[in-house]
Amino acid sequence: MKNDIPVYDIQNFKAYKNDGILVSRFGHYAQQHQHLHSAHRHSFFHLVFFTQGSGSQQIDFKRFGVKPGLIYFMVPGQVHSWDFETAPDGYIINFSSDYLSSFLLQPNYLENFSFFNGQPDSQVILLPAETQAKLVAIFEDILKEGQNEKPINDDLVKTLLLRMFIEVARSTNIMHTAPGSSYNHTLLKNFQRLIDQNYAQLRLPKQYASLLYITPNHLNALCNDFLGQSAGTLIRERVILEAKRLLINLDLMVAEIATRLNFADQSYFIKFFKKYEGITPEKFRKLNTTPHGTK
Repeated sequence: MKNDIPVYDIQNFKAYKNDGILVSRFGHYAQQHQHLHSAHRHSFFHLVFFTQGSGSQQIDFKRFGVKPGLIYFMVPGQVHSWDFETAPDGYIINFSSDYLSSFLLQPNYLENFSFFNGQPDSQVILLPAETQAKLVAIFEDILKEGQNEKPINDDLVKTLLLRMFIEVARSTNIMHTAPGSSYNHTLLKNFQRLIDQNYAQLRLPKQYASLLYITPNHLNALCNDFLGQSAGTLIRERVILEAKRLLINLDLMVAEIATRLNFADQSYFIKFFKKYEGITPEKFRKLNTTPHGTK
């Protein structure tokens, strides 16, 4: 099989004195890992808080500015790239998917926070000045723990990490209802997981409703209530997102991508993509693989 977009594991980076996490000042990290400026994926959670710098970044093909006071969060599997105009600095934390699981009774605790929902518009946040100051203090405490000659207190680092998430959520009023407190919220999360697992094979809301043991009308209603979108739209957007991720891999022909996504033929895939994106797959590829498209 031809190579896809590069996927980096937490093991690809020098760890922060223990397994499962990397913490660094961002300026140093960006200089050390120039290859990460172009499009790539992570198999881990990733966040950056900028204290200086300008330019832009893309998260799943949505472009956002870079400026001091901005923090962004990413979940495993998203495609990301940077294009800096002036030297950036700040803080970066990468942590594995199971880093917090042994510390928390709720395995899906991060779903409390909408900035971990995998939707780029919720993941990039410009913080108020008061919250920025709090986060700088937290980042510095985490870095000091890593520089300590004594064995690292992993529970302290995890506690500081959770405090950071809560401070960001409080400052922006974007903390979700806790998982389990709402039956419909749990159903929605399960639906989103099923889409991620089955988007290439299952395209109809009624197929997912059957897996969830609810009616298609119930599924559509809860999607509209929580997200303002139909169930069919969520499925379609996941297919299109994966198509975009595959299209920026120049080793893959459009016909191969159509096959991977389970379209009957290349022509149908092209019509589907153009209908919802307004351009052909080849045009999208050209726009997003030029020197200014994927940096």
